[in-house]
Amino acid sequence: MKLIIDTDAGVDDAQAIMLALADPAVDVLAITTLTGNVHIRQVNPNVLTILEILNRDIPVYAGIDRPLIQPWEDAAEFHGGDGLGNFHDRPALTRQIEDEHAVLALLRLSRQYAGEITLIALGPLTNIAAAIRLDPDFPARVQQFVFMGGTIAARGNTPIVTAEYNIYTDPEAAAITLDAFADSTMLSWETTLAHGFPWDQFNALCAIDTVSGRFFKRISQETAHRLQDTFARPAYLLPDPLAMAITLQPALIQQSAKYHVSVELNGARTRGQTVIDYIGDFINGATPNCNIIQGLDTNGVYELFTAALSQS
Repeated sequence: MKLIIDTDAGVDDAQAIMLALADPAVDVLAITTLTGNVHIRQVNPNVLTILEILNRDIPVYAGIDRPLIQPWEDAAEFHGGDGLGNFHDRPALTRQIEDEHAVLALLRLSRQYAGEITLIALGPLTNIAAAIRLDPDFPARVQQFVFMGGTIAARGNTPIVTAEYNIYTDPEAAAITLDAFADSTMLSWETTLAHGFPWDQFNALCAIDTVSGRFFKRISQETAHRLQDTFARPAYLLPDPLAMAITLQPALIQQSAKYHVSVELNGARTRGQTVIDYIGDFINGATPNCNIIQGLDTNGVYELFTAALSQS
């Protein structure tokens, strides 16, 4: 698999990147960055820190620093002020950001590896939308597009209570992207809520005494405490790692269905909501453009994590 990861480098992004880098069957061609959970000024060193700790050399391209239209709202309250759970034990960076802009890198790589690339978006879809606007043929050159984002039952995690953060942050970018890709795969917020790691599994991962295991534990602790103490969640949530897991191992998908997905841009209480056309041809004649993941093998994801964190 030739993989490009588009990320806003929060805690769960880092965990997802760790899964990808640990898979010997995956060639990570590039990591592209943008503002989302935290500002791109922090996202860039976060990605470089991940690569430094895991001792991997992957080209990193900096992208767009704000949503297309609306003001940016961070998610630092959940991910920590630095986006990595307030990770203070950072190594000195020997790697650096490439000179080429992320959007131009996406277009170049999509031409170089036309029909071969799997593109996974772990944050807002701003870079993807910009690539589409610069070159409308970009989606046709991508073999598979997977994104973590959206809601399938209007149960969000933002001030617009029907909207999920990645789509809420840049609704116009999401609308452009979903309109342009004839076929994509969506890992929603509700699917995230239904497929967490029970706390005994999470604690077992944190006990893995390797470089990767210690890094996982250190960046995950503040998020774990918030999920337990503030939200009383029965499990540790894995938004981006679930999206990455089903990308790396499609056999983990236990239930999915294809529907037409669009993005609400105008509603005072629904802006940024992903609207799922469950009726389809019967009324609207909308062609399905998105494979919505509804169920997956969480134990299989746990096994992926165990293998990844045990490598070093």
